[in-house]
Amino acid sequence: MFERLGRFVVYNPWKVIFAWLVVAGAILALAPTLDEVTNQDQANFLPDSYESVQALELAQQQFAQTNDATATIVVKRTDGQPLTEADHDTVGGLAQAIDAADIERVTGLVGPPAPSPNNQVELVTVGLVGLAEDQALIDAIPRLRDTVDTALADTGLDSAVTGDVAMFADNADAFDTALVVVGIATIVLIISLLLIIYRSPVAALLPIVAVSVVSAVSPGLIAWVAKFADLQVDPSLEIILTIVLYGVGTDYILFLLFRYRERLRAGDDRKVGLVNAVARVGEVIASAAAAIVIAFSALLLAVFGAFTSLGPGLAIAVVVMAIAALTLVPAIVSLLGTKVFWPSKSWQKVPTGTTFQRLGRFTGRRPGVVALVSGGLMVVLALGVFGMKWDYDQTGQLPSDTESAQGFEDLQAGFPPGALNPTTVYIRSDNGTPLDPTELRRYAERLGAAPGVGGTMPAGQDGSPVGLSQDGMAAQINLLLADNPYSPESLDLAGGELRDLAHAEAPAGTTALVGGVTATFADIRDANNRDLRVILPIAGLLIAIVLALLLRSLVAPIYLMAAVFLGFLSTLGATVLVFQGIGSRPGLSFMLPTILYLFVVAIGTDYNILMIARLREEARLGNDPRTAADLAVEHGGPSVGAAGLILAGTFASMMLAGVAFLTEMGFAVAVGIAISAFVMSMFLVPSITALLGHKAWWPGHGDAPRDAAHPPTDPATTPAEPAVAH
Repeated sequence: MFERLGRFVVYNPWKVIFAWLVVAGAILALAPTLDEVTNQDQANFLPDSYESVQALELAQQQFAQTNDATATIVVKRTDGQPLTEADHDTVGGLAQAIDAADIERVTGLVGPPAPSPNNQVELVTVGLVGLAEDQALIDAIPRLRDTVDTALADTGLDSAVTGDVAMFADNADAFDTALVVVGIATIVLIISLLLIIYRSPVAALLPIVAVSVVSAVSPGLIAWVAKFADLQVDPSLEIILTIVLYGVGTDYILFLLFRYRERLRAGDDRKVGLVNAVARVGEVIASAAAAIVIAFSALLLAVFGAFTSLGPGLAIAVVVMAIAALTLVPAIVSLLGTKVFWPSKSWQKVPTGTTFQRLGRFTGRRPGVVALVSGGLMVVLALGVFGMKWDYDQTGQLPSDTESAQGFEDLQAGFPPGALNPTTVYIRSDNGTPLDPTELRRYAERLGAAPGVGGTMPAGQDGSPVGLSQDGMAAQINLLLADNPYSPESLDLAGGELRDLAHAEAPAGTTALVGGVTATFADIRDANNRDLRVILPIAGLLIAIVLALLLRSLVAPIYLMAAVFLGFLSTLGATVLVFQGIGSRPGLSFMLPTILYLFVVAIGTDYNILMIARLREEARLGNDPRTAADLAVEHGGPSVGAAGLILAGTFASMMLAGVAFLTEMGFAVAVGIAISAFVMSMFLVPSITALLGHKAWWPGHGDAPRDAAHPPTDPATTPAEPAVAH
């Protein structure tokens, strides 16, 4: 099949390129944008069965106006001294300044300013019309900040606007900046590394051209699918999409160019060699893409919506990239011919005495030692998993220099951290009788005195801790948690003891629901843990099935997936050691393990497929298992090494993003890919295959020579494929 595809593409390049241009133009003209399906609010990613979602629905039904979003202005003195009476008067004047600014969706101050007991800070709550994730509210934050800065200029006071809406605004800015930084760093890195590998500007620019076309097409297709399936897209998708396309796309193009250069060195005509390259590498690229698509598609089984939308989006992009690698790229190379390697002449020479030849010989001679060392290294790194903790702190995920993060830090000088996001208990009458305000006040007192709760906050118009709905059938009680609302302790409280207490102490004939940001993240944590238990084994099983079908073996997929899983654990362990140990972070971002598993499993399987396919190819030429391992490392090692180096470097560029989650993800995936390429696929898999011998292909005969007339290949005279051109 791939030979026929290669023949059509190579001999009809202009038709293929024209078809790509027509399709790309149509998608750009007709498809929606990702912004139209992007959602900032984590609560909207949970199903209705979770209590925090039910609480939000009740709030929207009974307290629509009072549950509009707010922004919190944190005011302090620039000299760090306690606020004076004159300072309080100045802060009180903010109401007039904000009203005069007439900012869209800003209603003015909600209640009087609230000085802290120690007079270090003063909080000003500004009312907004709409929910926190509304784009109009996010757009209002810069104007609100400018208005406050102007009003407090030359007063000796400093301010910071924080709260959910402000964090969403800073998040958007941080992700926009990250997208630009990561995009530039990725392109520069890929071009630089390809120039080193091929010493050809044409070969270096080819992936940029191909990936740029796919990057223009994929977002529209993803947005179409998201709208059709009613999916909500996480804002991090666009950045991750850029990295995946450039990384995976460059890998696939490398696989093709390495094999094309090998066929040219073997004496093939430039078009015949390209057809043969597509035929040989087509199965590898298709199988590798299938493994990634299956891994990402397993996210559809998640109950946490951010994962559900992330999986299909990345899967669509990988499919488009694989199609481009087998059609658009060969069409361009067909037109360029050997000029794709210009001005280098290395494609005409077969290098000898390369590092990969020496590594291959050692692996073939001492597979037991190689397996022990490579596997042992991965086991040692995996030990770090035992110290792993989760981090749900959204303020900690933002760059520390954002105004919302600074405001949250300033707030803690005078108030408990929970003041930024109170936990709200909603009570609903179930028997049609209006709620008793006196009984509710006693209920609020019991909740406010619970361990871990710092007290109640005014919810009623009279300053009462209980706020009643207009029909008296529902009430809300705002609780001030003693700890950071995103800390593990607060999540344990809101999702455990506090919920149990609220349910048990609720007045007769009522239902109590615990909501708010802390309760939402407690539910997200439960959903995340459930997704890890479901997605990880199912993704691994599906990929193992793909490997079994590809290799027609039941043994090889077992140790290949075991190696991939060990690679995942070693990557996670290394990340824990760096960020929790050396970096002293409280834990890893809660989304990291699932995403990391999918990337390491998918990409690691990519490299395993490339290496095991080469092992099978060398065995089919009549080589014994150890010689096949020798030659596979010599021939496949450079491709895996170059691809791993570029992809690891591409993901490492995410560390420049300035967002904690992206920094962690960039480091973790880069390390995972490096382990997958340079430890697992290059050494562990060939050595285990050599040790198992023919048993590795049971019950099929994948290593059976296809043509008995071909004698075993002498590794000393076999052309090696270097990672760096000579």
